[in-house]
Amino acid sequence: MASESGTAVTAGPALRPLPRPREATRSAAATAPPEAHAVADASDGGARIAAIVIAAAWHLAVALPAVLRAGPGMAVPAVVAAGWLVTTLVGVGAALRLLRGGLPAAGPLAAALLVIDAAVVAGAGERFLFSTANWVWGGLAWFFLLVLWRRPVRWLLVMLAAHGTIALAAVVLYGATGPADLSRAAMYLYGTSTLPVAVFVGAAALTAQARDRAATAAATLAVAAEQAAAERARTERQARLALVSGTAEEVLAELAAGDADPADPAVRRRAVLAAARLRRLIAESDDVPDALLHELRAAADLAERNGLPIDLVSVGTPPELPVEIRRGLADPLTAALAAAEGWARLTVVAGPDEVVVSLVTPDHDGSDEPTTGGHGPVEHLHERDGEIRWTQTRWRRT
Repeated sequence: MASESGTAVTAGPALRPLPRPREATRSAAATAPPEAHAVADASDGGARIAAIVIAAAWHLAVALPAVLRAGPGMAVPAVVAAGWLVTTLVGVGAALRLLRGGLPAAGPLAAALLVIDAAVVAGAGERFLFSTANWVWGGLAWFFLLVLWRRPVRWLLVMLAAHGTIALAAVVLYGATGPADLSRAAMYLYGTSTLPVAVFVGAAALTAQARDRAATAAATLAVAAEQAAAERARTERQARLALVSGTAEEVLAELAAGDADPADPAVRRRAVLAAARLRRLIAESDDVPDALLHELRAAADLAERNGLPIDLVSVGTPPELPVEIRRGLADPLTAALAAAEGWARLTVVAGPDEVVVSLVTPDHDGSDEPTTGGHGPVEHLHERDGEIRWTQTRWRRT
């Protein structure tokens, strides 16, 4: 479209607004940085290893010797032995998944463990109801813990309730309903359930606490880094403002003292350049979707107010660039605009990994720009052929 003063601006795709900070009301887990999740995973990994070691130690050091000692004295020893072996396979599979950072298939494995629970209680028989040979009393809860890892705690409570129901049903069916037997059953269920629940809940709480503390530490470091960057940017901006203001003051002082002629083209170019740089410096702090194009428009507007017709063409959507890169792209064009005569065409071609800014003006007498230059990731080229002057700056993502 064309402005009333004659500047033509052609825009590419609609510019996207800058991302805004996340809502503070979101949960810490949802907004925690990757570092916090890494710390939480490390804490959870230690708890997984501890649970696997406890389950394995109980199953191998307590349950297996008891089954071997009881031997044929049990009602159906083959069922008890098969249950022990299948539970071992379930535990090994669950442990491998946990050690690799995954989670076991909770539903099928939990159902299989409950079937083993009932089968072993029946296979041990009445004689070994309260014996360690009936190993599911004390050892099976640790395998519940493995297959339900990082699931809601209510799942574990449901499994332990089903385990207790199977045990109490066996107590009633075998007629062990005397006060001593009921007290023994209650103590067995309490003693073998509370510790797995404590480990399960404690591991989840420690993991969540580690994530929260790591997220807090990361947020604190991020704030400190932002404050340091802001202070550095403020210091650099003040130094640049002092330099630009000094140039403008020098020109104004010469004009006031009569040492410079306002009609002199060289003096006028110095004044325009100082004003353009000051205007672009002010534009750097504006919160706009495309800061580079905004700063170039500021320089173009000032040149246009001094009677220079300008075509400003923008193609593509520039990426978000730091101030240093924008300065490297805009400064040579600002200086060329201050010295331009007749007309000017300013073109910005942008992509996600490259930005090219070009200025074409009629050739004229006066100081020339360096043929090549630039610093850091910004390249600066300048050419003239007697008819036009062409200045270009280019940035490429490395």
